[in-house]
Amino acid sequence: MNYGICNLSIVPLRAETSDRSELVSQLLYGEVFKVLESRKKWSRIRLQFDGYEGWMDNKQFLTISEEDYNRLKKETPHYSADLVDFITSEENQLLSICLGSTINATALLKHRFEGKSVSSIFPKAHLIETALLYLNAPYLWGGKTPFGIDCSGFTQMVYKLNGYKLLRDASQQATQGEPLSFIEECEPGDLAFFDNTEGVIVHVGIVMNDNYIIHAHGKVRIDRIDHTGIFNYEKRTHTHKLRVIKRIIT
Repeated sequence: MNYGICNLSIVPLRAETSDRSELVSQLLYGEVFKVLESRKKWSRIRLQFDGYEGWMDNKQFLTISEEDYNRLKKETPHYSADLVDFITSEENQLLSICLGSTINATALLKHRFEGKSVSSIFPKAHLIETALLYLNAPYLWGGKTPFGIDCSGFTQMVYKLNGYKLLRDASQQATQGEPLSFIEECEPGDLAFFDNTEGVIVHVGIVMNDNYIIHAHGKVRIDRIDHTGIFNYEKRTHTHKLRVIKRIIT
């Protein structure tokens, strides 16, 4: 078994071995993973954080030892806390990184980070403050950054920055936590899930106070939520049908 680390700012994770293939997720600086299969130009990897799998360009990561992988896995993660920050290389070159990058391996990579980081488990109420940092970030299928993010990438990153682990996709996240019987029971920070006409979970957002929700739809935006689903005032219609509200943090 081989192991790797993302040594660049934002790297695509693909469904197949092609740059034209679907973007299923992204790796941010400092994320580590197992290499499940190696080919000439591509490797199929499994992320340590959430077990997500996909194909990664061999030019866009570095191989690390099993010892380093296990050491980083055991450490308390430290994440960059500003929308954009910088890593300085051994040659004094700057590498831009974005919110939520993992900075535990800077010494291993011979990099230097002097910015603001977070490593604590924050109270549930802090989730909304973090979520607002992504407000107006454009929607990007597979995205995980303030420069492009999808609905489940958004919820995962907000929880991650507060010390909690969510799975990657909305349908996976819907298997976590405890369901609530009524919308009146929900608290800021709970997750609301929405399905399509076939009953498949296709969307997720973070509940706020006073029946508002923040979610990624076109951009990260704030809308109203009721028993039916998400109501978009601009369109004067419900855009998503509510399936269930889950409490991840009690």
